[in-house]
Amino acid sequence: MLMRYAERMWHGEARMEGLLNGDLPQGVAFDIADGIAVVPTFANVIVLATDEGLVLFDTGAPNTARRNHRAIRAWRDDPVRYAIYSHGHIDHVLGLGPFDEEADRNGRERPVVVAHEAVKDRFDRYTLTRDYNQVVNARQFANPKFRWPETFRYPDLTYRDDHRLRVGGLTFELHHARGETDDHTWAYVPERDLLLAGDLFIWNSPNCGNPQKVQRYPAEWAAALRAMAELDASLLLPGHGVPIAGKDRVRTALTDVAEYLESLVSQTLELMNGGARLSEIIHTVRAPEHLAAKPYLRAAYDEPEFIVRNIWRLYGGWWDGDPASLKPPRSDRLASVLAELAGGPHDLAERARRALEEDSEPRLAASLIELARQAAPEDDAIKDAYRHIFSALSQSATSLMTRGIYLAAANG
Repeated sequence: MLMRYAERMWHGEARMEGLLNGDLPQGVAFDIADGIAVVPTFANVIVLATDEGLVLFDTGAPNTARRNHRAIRAWRDDPVRYAIYSHGHIDHVLGLGPFDEEADRNGRERPVVVAHEAVKDRFDRYTLTRDYNQVVNARQFANPKFRWPETFRYPDLTYRDDHRLRVGGLTFELHHARGETDDHTWAYVPERDLLLAGDLFIWNSPNCGNPQKVQRYPAEWAAALRAMAELDASLLLPGHGVPIAGKDRVRTALTDVAEYLESLVSQTLELMNGGARLSEIIHTVRAPEHLAAKPYLRAAYDEPEFIVRNIWRLYGGWWDGDPASLKPPRSDRLASVLAELAGGPHDLAERARRALEEDSEPRLAASLIELARQAAPEDDAIKDAYRHIFSALSQSATSLMTRGIYLAAANG
């Protein structure tokens, strides 16, 4: 069933959203090849059976941990020997609890967690910034009930560049890459001709520009994808989304995403080297149309414009090239002055409404209504206009990142 859905997604006849919205049964470990199962959740859990027990590649999120455990146990009851983290994001590393509890009950050793050495630093940072991450993720996913975890299952075994793990007749060739994160692991299992990509491939435009998260690394991400493509594997299992089967398809998918990132990097750097400001660059650089149209490169999660901003941050720092933004005034003071020049905050709000409804300029509408709100934060009419405009912008947004931020503004 999962592979049939994967075929439909390859041809653009089904979408990622359907995986979590009822197109496939939830809480099922789908047997996709000899001794290989995938539990498709928000972040996939991949299970490989070996002669010595099971190996998990990623463990899922805390809210699906018990359901995933039941699904895997319905597939196989072998002990879990190892769990490999593709990276330290919480939807990939917080599903091991039920397996630890099971091992304790049965007097077995707990699974050995393997990860890149930077995962430990990530978990330490998550503890330092717990409240910030609470706010950011509740906003990103439009989920006010979201709770940031307080504890993490740290790795037992770490590596720096590459690591070869041999378990029950299978070899897991682990490779470090900087991409969405600085602690990413992708793996190749030669006995199964299998690539485990983690979030280096997610059936969406790469999550390489998230406005609320730390630095990402597009050029190194592309290099990792090309390294994977050179292995000419027959099966690719991603961190999000469905499997890709067949050497030609695997190679095409990996090199397409690499080219997509490389194009954004080269366009951005060319403009930076020419002295362009960030404001010019984000309105100039475009993802190649022939790639953006691919079903696995839809900008439904992140957006190319955000990736461009992240490239600027990586190579150029935080200043955007505008001398006035180097040491800006307080935003509410600037808003008050501009409102005065415009005839008052209500005039700004009215112009924002026209920009949205008559001029089809949503970016202008967002800027103007934000100025009006800062100039008159307690004005009920402006509060209503603010909610209306950002609610409309959230409904028309095409990516989760944009939708979450606009919706939070509307509800705030």
